[in-house]
Amino acid sequence: MNLVDLSWRNMKRNFRLYTIYFISMFVGAVIYFTFAGLMFNENVVEAIQNKENYKTVIFIASIIVFLFIVFFILYANSFFMKQRKKEFGMYLLYGMKERQVAAMVFYETVFLSVISVTSGILIGGLLSKFFGAVLMNLMHYHDDISFAFPLEAILSTILLFALLIGIITVQSYFNVRRVQLVELFHAKEKLDKPLKFSLLLALMSIILIAGSYYMITIGDKAIWKDYFKETLIIVTLALIVGTYLFFRQFSGWILQKLSQSKQYHYGNKMLWISSLRFSIRGNTINFTFNSLISAIVIFAVGFIAVDYAIKADVVKKEFPNHFAFSSPDDKSLAQIEQIMNDSHPIVSHETITGIKTEKIPARKAFYSHPEYYTEEFYLFPESQLNAVVDLREVGEKVDVEGNEAIVLSRGIDEPIEYKRPQPEMTVLKDQTFRVVEKIRYPLLSIPTSPGGDTSMQPSVLVISNEAFEDLKENRPLYTYEIYQIENPKTSNEVSREIYDIVKKIEGSYYSAYVDQYSLNTESSSLVLFSVAFFGVIALFALGSVIYFKQLREATEEREHYAILRKIGVGDKEIKRVIQKQLLFVFLPPLILGLVHSWYLLYYTVILVIKDLPSLTAIIFSVMGLYVLTYIIFYLSSTSIYYKIISEKNTR
Repeated sequence: MNLVDLSWRNMKRNFRLYTIYFISMFVGAVIYFTFAGLMFNENVVEAIQNKENYKTVIFIASIIVFLFIVFFILYANSFFMKQRKKEFGMYLLYGMKERQVAAMVFYETVFLSVISVTSGILIGGLLSKFFGAVLMNLMHYHDDISFAFPLEAILSTILLFALLIGIITVQSYFNVRRVQLVELFHAKEKLDKPLKFSLLLALMSIILIAGSYYMITIGDKAIWKDYFKETLIIVTLALIVGTYLFFRQFSGWILQKLSQSKQYHYGNKMLWISSLRFSIRGNTINFTFNSLISAIVIFAVGFIAVDYAIKADVVKKEFPNHFAFSSPDDKSLAQIEQIMNDSHPIVSHETITGIKTEKIPARKAFYSHPEYYTEEFYLFPESQLNAVVDLREVGEKVDVEGNEAIVLSRGIDEPIEYKRPQPEMTVLKDQTFRVVEKIRYPLLSIPTSPGGDTSMQPSVLVISNEAFEDLKENRPLYTYEIYQIENPKTSNEVSREIYDIVKKIEGSYYSAYVDQYSLNTESSSLVLFSVAFFGVIALFALGSVIYFKQLREATEEREHYAILRKIGVGDKEIKRVIQKQLLFVFLPPLILGLVHSWYLLYYTVILVIKDLPSLTAIIFSVMGLYVLTYIIFYLSSTSIYYKIISEKNTR
């Protein structure tokens, strides 16, 4: 019998063990090809407006997915190898060489890789259509995504698994070589001795976690503003150490107290409590890691989901003009209006005229971040601002008199109603205005381009009609056209055509809502999609780590459960023991991770963004999906655990 035949027989003989390993490789192939398929899907790429941005984000995301697949499959292989140490020991005892054992593993890996890659590409191709449709829906595009199996995605998936085959073979060779023959026959881990748990350290864990939560709740206090980095480091370390001690000491102390109670010997408490006490040491790192990563994943997905939900509203407020540009000649303006009406009929139109001042460097008194605004101010009469308010049907009209003026700002500047003495601004030589108020209302929003580039927002000062009439004599006037159209979200092509016409005039102004809506929507959709995808991957990885560890423990506990059966413990009772034991393994890390993430989201998002009705629903939806996935892992683990500990009795 040659090594290829032996490898094939091994796979048929240990079907369950190989199935678990195959599923890991299969899931890895599906995840990678799904993402690679999106990266190279022509329908998706064609629909995206900002292609360079899309390619950059997807490229970075694909690297992260690639690293995850490598890590996850190597972890699965490590579990797989540990389960087969005794088998390898027999091969070495019969005279096989270490390199022959490694070669056998190589053939097995090739068999599994071929099957998993082939099936993974087929399933991944189907899923890439679904996820492509999800991405288009997030971006509010209506393009159809067809089933696609891009050659680039197929080749990159094959190359990934070719690399993995090589790494796994080397890893397997060193694993076999590093362990002595005697150890291979005693591959089962030595039982951990139960730790002695300290009440002081148990209380310390609660104090550290509670202290971290308290510091998060006072995020608006001076300590965060004055010592942000230092406070962040301290809170992070306290949360990590507190979580570690919670599982190492507090949970162990609870189990210790339960073992000392009078009811300990009643029912099945002794069986599952004693098993957990022995495994605390080995599970602490996993529990801590799971809780912290769960908190990070839920926080990241929740935060990005909220950012995505409010992004469109922010763009609408910051870019209220569907189109605004410097007035061209009459012929060009007629051409522009024809372009709009052909696909997006004009709803309303207003022409405004202003006066441009000299540069005014000292603007700190009027803007919190003057670097975002032009040094020159544009003066407009109150009547024109009020006309634009009517045009947009958003905002409040203003009323200024004499030398009063109102500064218009953007979202980063808080509105202010100045009290006396009011700041003064000197413009146009000796003309001084008294600034009575700063309002957040961009008359002329940030200049844009269809490619996504922006420049400084025009600084605007609204003055009285009388003052404007006095100032405009013998001064150059700057005229702008403001249009509102139907369905501005789909006017990308219109924006490109108008931009090309307007920008023929040097120094002209142009701003379009769709330019930033397209960029922001695509960017936030890509980030949300990628982070949610990574969240699913991370959740699967965390669940798998617990899953594999429980399978290993189940294999090692077969003899103990066989003894329990011999002394009269029935199958129904054993199932209850397993359910309670694994509930303790899955539930505490999940609950602590949810609580961590809730505090982070509540005090950094929910309390900050109060005008989004669906905010809490978004966050609870993310948490609900996370909990549902953990429940699936828990039910699957209990089922497989019971089958493993029952195997020896059925042979």
